[in-house]
Amino acid sequence: MKKIKKRKQLSNEEINNLDIFIQDEASSKKEVCRAQAILFLNDGYDSSTIKRFTSFNTHYAYELTHRFKKMGVSSLTDKRKRKPKNLLTKKQRAEVQFTLKNETPRQYAYNCDQWTTGILANVIEERYNVRYKSKTSYYLIFKEARFSFRKPDTKYQKRDELLVEQWKKDTEPIVSKALQEENTIVLCGDEMVLSSATTFQKVWLPIDGNTKIEITGKRENRSIYGFLDIKTGHQYAFKTEWQNMYETVTVLKSLRKQLPDKKIVLCWDNARWHHGSEVSKFIAADGNIDIVWFPPYSPEENPQEHVWKAGRSNVTHNKLITKIDVTADEFVDYLNTTNFKYRMF
Repeated sequence: MKKIKKRKQLSNEEINNLDIFIQDEASSKKEVCRAQAILFLNDGYDSSTIKRFTSFNTHYAYELTHRFKKMGVSSLTDKRKRKPKNLLTKKQRAEVQFTLKNETPRQYAYNCDQWTTGILANVIEERYNVRYKSKTSYYLIFKEARFSFRKPDTKYQKRDELLVEQWKKDTEPIVSKALQEENTIVLCGDEMVLSSATTFQKVWLPIDGNTKIEITGKRENRSIYGFLDIKTGHQYAFKTEWQNMYETVTVLKSLRKQLPDKKIVLCWDNARWHHGSEVSKFIAADGNIDIVWFPPYSPEENPQEHVWKAGRSNVTHNKLITKIDVTADEFVDYLNTTNFKYRMF
């Protein structure tokens, strides 16, 4: 290879971006050649060398460089991205979809029950001698089989499915009737602990970036009581120091002040502070609160659980908490000013 006098035009960051683009399995052969032409030109290779390895002349390499410096790697992508080539026949794809729906990786000597992209790729290669270049092809196969990419749901070991189904059968008519009554409000209640310890969620970050989130070793807690009106989506949230029967009574009194004339159908779990003597006295004295108990070990039946997730995602995840009360107040304010359209059953 012959080199001419170097005319460096690219920064180290731009070179790194081109290298990543070249190594990306989703980049087509033409796209890779465009990126390589820019790098060859930047390194001072002559026109014959650039032409031999990329099929592009020097003039086009300069043009590509100009576009790249102005628009980034998006300027190198094909104008019309073709759908990944279907190397499997229609019959074979149907067989793979049947496998995904009716079998697990254990039947192929893998020690797990859930499918991953890598396992699917290996099974297809072993069965049909086909290996796709791009992961997108495997994503499409999963999509055709009606699979989605997400975390598995959790399930308590002590959960009794028959009991849950019977609870649904018995409870749904009660809740449906209450929702139709003009002066009745159906609330799903629950509590959570908000900590000053930083919690994290996945976000998109630059590959070459150095993003860091400051954390603290100090740990303080506040409790949040929340009640979701499943008819309107309105939230009634309260900050407390603890979760006990005395705090619960204080919260119920505050709730009653906001709903002075409503009959309340309150759905919540069997936490011990819900059964406390002081709580039972308050409910009996009120005379207009009916309790619906969720089945044991079944938090997913309570729509309020989704409210907590939304609150954490929007207020506390990936953030340094230095003043727990300030953050707890922000959390409560977000809940009380946001509409949550979650339903029971």
